[in-house]
Amino acid sequence: MPARRSKDTMKTHVPALIAAAAASALLLSGCGTTEEAGAAAGAPAITIVDDRGERIELAAPAEEVVALEWNAAENLVALGVMPVGVADVEGYGTWVKSETLDGSVTDVGTRGEPSIDAIAGLAPDLVVTTSDLSESAISQIEEFAPVLVVRGADASNGIGQMEQNLENIAIATGRETEADELIAGFEETLADGRAALEAAGLAGTEFAMSDAWATGGQVSIRPFATGSLLSDVTEELGLVNAWPGEGDADYGLGSTDVEGLTALGDVSFLYIASVEQDPYTDELASNAVWQSLPFVQSGTVHRLPDGIWMFGGPSSMNDYIDAVVDTLAR
Repeated sequence: MPARRSKDTMKTHVPALIAAAAASALLLSGCGTTEEAGAAAGAPAITIVDDRGERIELAAPAEEVVALEWNAAENLVALGVMPVGVADVEGYGTWVKSETLDGSVTDVGTRGEPSIDAIAGLAPDLVVTTSDLSESAISQIEEFAPVLVVRGADASNGIGQMEQNLENIAIATGRETEADELIAGFEETLADGRAALEAAGLAGTEFAMSDAWATGGQVSIRPFATGSLLSDVTEELGLVNAWPGEGDADYGLGSTDVEGLTALGDVSFLYIASVEQDPYTDELASNAVWQSLPFVQSGTVHRLPDGIWMFGGPSSMNDYIDAVVDTLAR
């Protein structure tokens, strides 16, 4: 899971594949079924096989949902479902600007160690969490609520996994039409951004994307390698990822220090920093290696706006696309 400089650890999670099927059909692993409930209410019942291979049954589309990861919360709000509880509400407000939580949302603790009592007190009809959460915590939550466990990321299919995330949450909440509209909007934003960069003569431009943090005077840099969600989105805009290293199998994230950046030429160097610190302009301001880098000398270092969640859903990626286009094509 991707580490980050905050009071909590950032993780991203995407549900397993869900597909509609008839109630009489065999339920395949990774698929879900929407059935007509026999109850008098007549609301559609939903069966989902989550990323653990566990079968989750909902009597009706979930309305009272707790999200233990920020991209799940973002997608819920984008779909028109305000979660009743979110892990680390304050952190969400800092890092995720695309979809705003309202004052009704209860903080249920940190993402790594949510408060079981706080979650139970909300009486949710669904909790969306991640496989990074301990099995013991998941088991405790399952004593009083269905739990949809989702995968973190897939470096072999970053955009597809992101869209599947939205689609699966939409199925669980009965918001498939809204999900279709959000995905169509994302694809339109991609197409518009690609056209704008091409018109500016930037198609094929090499880029590097990263974030960084400083601890004890040491700067740690996390490149978004090929396969990361941000790399996939940027390459769909017509740019080329110049980072030569590989990322991890899930998030496509690498790790290096300032000396490692000497592997890059005169690229467009994009980065997102914390609101609390910017290691590139602070700690590295007088660093000889940093100052010698071609993209530093040519002035093609670009800090993107705060509040773009790097592991978010279509809403955050729309903000990212707009920021890249505004930064490079202005």
